[in-house]
Amino acid sequence: MSVKLVDIIEARTNIENIIIPTPILPDARLIREIGTQVFFKAECLQRGGSFKIRGAYNKIHRLTEDEKRRGVIAASAGNHAQGVALAAQLHNINATIVLPEFAPLTKINATKNFGAKVILKGGSFDEAVAYSKQLCEEQNATYVHAFEDDAIIAGQGTIGLEIVEDLPQVTLVVVPIGGGGIISGIALAVKHYLPKVRLIGVQSENCAPLKESLKQGKPIEFVAKPTIADGIAVKRPGEKTLHIIAELVDEIVEVSEEEIARGIFHCVQNNRLVVEGAGAAGVAAILAKKIKVKTGDTVCTVLCGGNIDANLLSRVLEQVLVRQGRYIMLKLLVVDRPGNLAKLLKTTADAGANVIEVYHRRATWLAPLGYVGIEMLLEVRDQQHGSEVLKYLRENSYHAEQGGVGDWEE
Repeated sequence: MSVKLVDIIEARTNIENIIIPTPILPDARLIREIGTQVFFKAECLQRGGSFKIRGAYNKIHRLTEDEKRRGVIAASAGNHAQGVALAAQLHNINATIVLPEFAPLTKINATKNFGAKVILKGGSFDEAVAYSKQLCEEQNATYVHAFEDDAIIAGQGTIGLEIVEDLPQVTLVVVPIGGGGIISGIALAVKHYLPKVRLIGVQSENCAPLKESLKQGKPIEFVAKPTIADGIAVKRPGEKTLHIIAELVDEIVEVSEEEIARGIFHCVQNNRLVVEGAGAAGVAAILAKKIKVKTGDTVCTVLCGGNIDANLLSRVLEQVLVRQGRYIMLKLLVVDRPGNLAKLLKTTADAGANVIEVYHRRATWLAPLGYVGIEMLLEVRDQQHGSEVLKYLRENSYHAEQGGVGDWEE
């Protein structure tokens, strides 16, 4: 392999006073649920909001003065952009970053705030990469690849050194995979010191090229669908990373959009950690029981990023609350007379439900003349309480039906 342990150790020296040695935190809820020790490596708390500063700074630190003078160009799904922009700012050199046109606004603004020039091009990470390479050639700049680079892989591998040192009893390490840079670096470090550790990679079902690539022995492009795990939405893994993954990673699993959303919710609700979709992929796999956890295992999953758009986070949390039965949508027909809405709201409150939203529907519902259709979004304690609220309204002569998630599913 072109990346050696000595490269990771050197990278640690290069970034020592730059990065935050992020904490490894126990997850009490998961420990109770699965009966074994579970820890989170909280790279969502890293500078720039993700692990990417490790590899980016190591790469730029190693450039020659001429390469630095010419400036750097990179393409990114968002987190590498911030890592490169911050590393370039710390080295006082120019950076141009190409992001996909639909990159989250949070990541676009954060990259600009680090002083980089941002160009939006292409509908995916891979299309952004193609344009960035063309731009790099035209401007004679220095290219900083997101994962297909020895210095980048070595920088990400410093996470593995920290895991080994801070959690030497670890037996199972779970890492999200996009292009494969972070899992490659971690695998090289962890497997050197703890060769019996199981290493499992996690991809989004909507962008999961690795299994087929490993099967064919070469990077294969995946026909991807949109995913909330935009940070790992890489349609084609790297040559270098695929070789390392094939040799050192024990298993690859895939998680659905709903499972990723549940992982984000779990981190916020139980650990007070804001984690993006890519960062929550490992948690999602554990919650969904996609990973076989043995009795006596000590599990560590890497929360690789926390750069999630506030609007998306809000939608994710709300959707999970709906799926858990904490939010319910009720539809009712009420006689259209003054005071009847107030009576309905009081009856709902008497049932112990909190009204989040209320909508009057006349024309769109084709409600019978003299009646008004009402939709109420309610917060309840759990599914059983939701059923009790519905029963209470019906007992009080309201014709109520429950709507919600099922209305929108294909």
